[in-house]
Amino acid sequence: MKKKLALVLLSIVFISGYVSSQVLATLEVNLKDNGKLSVPVKVDLDAITLLPDSVLQLVELTGTIKTSIPYQVEYNDRRILNWIIPQTKSTKRIFQLSKGVPFKSTNHIKAVAVNGFLTISNSTNNLLRYNYKTIYPPQGVDTVYKRSGFIHPLWSPRGQELTRINAPDHYHHWGLWNPWTEVLFEGDSVDFWNLATKQGTVRFANFASTTSGDVFAGFKALHQHVVFRKDGSEKVAINEVQSVKIYQPAAAQDYYIADITIQLVPATESAVLLLEYRYGGLGIRATKEWNKDNSLIITSEGKNRKEADGSTARWCMVQGAVNNDHAGLVMMSYPTNYNYPEPLRVWPEDMNGRGDVFLNFSPTKNKNWLLEPGTEYVLKYRLLVFNDAFSKEQAEIAWQNFAQPPAITVKLNKQ
Repeated sequence: MKKKLALVLLSIVFISGYVSSQVLATLEVNLKDNGKLSVPVKVDLDAITLLPDSVLQLVELTGTIKTSIPYQVEYNDRRILNWIIPQTKSTKRIFQLSKGVPFKSTNHIKAVAVNGFLTISNSTNNLLRYNYKTIYPPQGVDTVYKRSGFIHPLWSPRGQELTRINAPDHYHHWGLWNPWTEVLFEGDSVDFWNLATKQGTVRFANFASTTSGDVFAGFKALHQHVVFRKDGSEKVAINEVQSVKIYQPAAAQDYYIADITIQLVPATESAVLLLEYRYGGLGIRATKEWNKDNSLIITSEGKNRKEADGSTARWCMVQGAVNNDHAGLVMMSYPTNYNYPEPLRVWPEDMNGRGDVFLNFSPTKNKNWLLEPGTEYVLKYRLLVFNDAFSKEQAEIAWQNFAQPPAITVKLNKQ
């Protein structure tokens, strides 16, 4: 009888503790018409509480129903609380942050680095692979084309490869990568893009961090833009930190979001001048499965493939048939990027006689960009990678969620 009474009292204490757990803040998120797309959101956790995040619980309130929500904390100068608002028609969502046991999702997303490859995957599929070891071109091809520090493959949610490397027409194309073409550095003209010129390259140097969790996985990598001097020596002109973050797609979700941030700083006391040229910056060499007959390109300004090259855009989308399926991606530019809205380099329909696909946001396509020593320059992009057909209306909503994140009202409770 005493044992039963003790168990009853213990149950009462546990339930009471859960019900009366201290609510630290109510977070009200006001969404626009989000086209039933999931939306990553974040708030400054340190502005809410200085309690360790290991004792915090996030729930969503829907009437009287409480649903536990997985979250993930980024540690920078301040702690940032990240979570994902699932796709819904509702434009007003209410969350509570309380003392409690954090909810741990079984649907983990992780970044794992092994043998020169960092792969981001969820519980069912690989999503992205970053190559940090040097990859060489096929045997018999000049090894000057070797390269590290690039993304390939970029997979669709159902596993189709959407990028390409070692294309015989352009051995210097490495999946999804970020070199500059016409660069003036210490009196020399340098081409980091066209490796055959033997003027320079971009190399992986090291990782600043890798991250796995319930909300996102990613990495930060240091790239060095290396100049090949005429005397045989080398010199680093630009240090680049490339940050990649992939948000966990919900179960059976036919798309996912990948954020790419590029931070550029001159590596010496010399300025670096990125000269006007028709391509340079973040580029994607797409799958060889796509051609002019089975893929479509459209921009935020309604330009099709014939019209897109040289136009400016907030986003550019390509999609089409691949491996007996349908897949694609939306490449989005952030409003604070240099020369926004950015000019596009899009290959014409007759490229290589097939209409092979190449997309590039090129901020220096129509103007120079001076990088001053001691100053950091940031470019932010988002990819939405999908299977099945995706509409231009959905692409616009996805860009709005990126460029103008939902407003979050934080109401603090007395602690």
